[in-house]
Amino acid sequence: MKEKIVVKNLTKVFGSRPRLALDRLKKGWTKREILQKYGQTVGVNNVSFTIYEGEFFVIMGLSGSGKSTLIRCFNLLNKPTAGEILVDGENIVKYDQNRLRKFRQEKVAMVFQQFGLFTHRTVLGNVEYGLEIKGVAKNKRREIALKTLAEVGLKGWEDKMPQELSGGMQQRVGLARALANDPDILLMDEPFSALDPLIRREMQSELLDLQAKMKKTIIFITHDLNEAFKLGDRVAVMKDGSIVQIGTPEEILNHPSNEYIAEFVKDIDRTKIVRAKDIMQRANALVSLKDGVRGAIKEMQDNGISSVFVVDKERRLRGIVTIDDCIAAVKEGRSLEQILRHDYYTTDEEASIQDLLDQGVKTKYPIVVVNAERRILGIIVRTSILAGLLGKNN
Repeated sequence: MKEKIVVKNLTKVFGSRPRLALDRLKKGWTKREILQKYGQTVGVNNVSFTIYEGEFFVIMGLSGSGKSTLIRCFNLLNKPTAGEILVDGENIVKYDQNRLRKFRQEKVAMVFQQFGLFTHRTVLGNVEYGLEIKGVAKNKRREIALKTLAEVGLKGWEDKMPQELSGGMQQRVGLARALANDPDILLMDEPFSALDPLIRREMQSELLDLQAKMKKTIIFITHDLNEAFKLGDRVAVMKDGSIVQIGTPEEILNHPSNEYIAEFVKDIDRTKIVRAKDIMQRANALVSLKDGVRGAIKEMQDNGISSVFVVDKERRLRGIVTIDDCIAAVKEGRSLEQILRHDYYTTDEEASIQDLLDQGVKTKYPIVVVNAERRILGIIVRTSILAGLLGKNN
């Protein structure tokens, strides 16, 4: 994977004597000690990590952990006291005003918790704003804004004023405004925390759908562990300005780095967090339609199984056959295609265990994980679902 953002030894201190605070940090003073002795607030303390292109990276922590301070360093709303932020290999901390303005206009956009909409502009006018600042022609920016509004589900609301919209719709406008500039990097600072639970879940799902199409590099801030694990490809957990652990939701659940993380995740509902991709196994036994009935029998005998999935020449799933049906087909002169069964379940790799529990109970075959083209990514057996629930590796 290509490195998009590399953070090296980043520290942010608020106060009139930041260098003094840095010196004390290097000598092992705590954030609390520095605040009490010198009145300097350490927002971020010597963090280093890498974010990859197209990654959905979530920074999670409780109030005062430094997460919102950190995200504002990525567009230099907070100028770091020390350290580097490399974006596509360039240290943005060293940018002058002209390069910073260009960076903010072209590479990065931010979505805030309180929406930040202009109440005197229509929905369309709000979405056009960033393009207007860049000098995009009126017809062109209108075209882009209308397209983006449609993508976030607001087609037909272009002429409304923000105050006529619900909180969820206002947040969609804020998201559309950010996306209209087509940034490489999308910064989202607790964008859904002001929404009621139902709308919040809807927005989370819609954001995942958008990301599947856009493949932006997203940095998302939240204090909600369930939200972090639902959205994040990887999650960084912060405490007192430092990063305690970075990993996939599954890694953090199964391998907490210390007691703080273990306590944090102990009550998490695993059925909503663990995904099909986390528990699926490689589908080693497959047959092609061209292999015929006898080829299917051989594959099942070689692997000690009583059924096998069948794919076409493009490796797309066509069905499943059983050993009994194949033996009968040999006697009756029937083809492999004629005995295909379809009484099995398929799912996508992002489905949660919660989505799979009912299927796992009902089916006598493995659940098949497929992509949009119905190519097989893996299979899930009942024991894998149980292992996922218990937090055990397959």
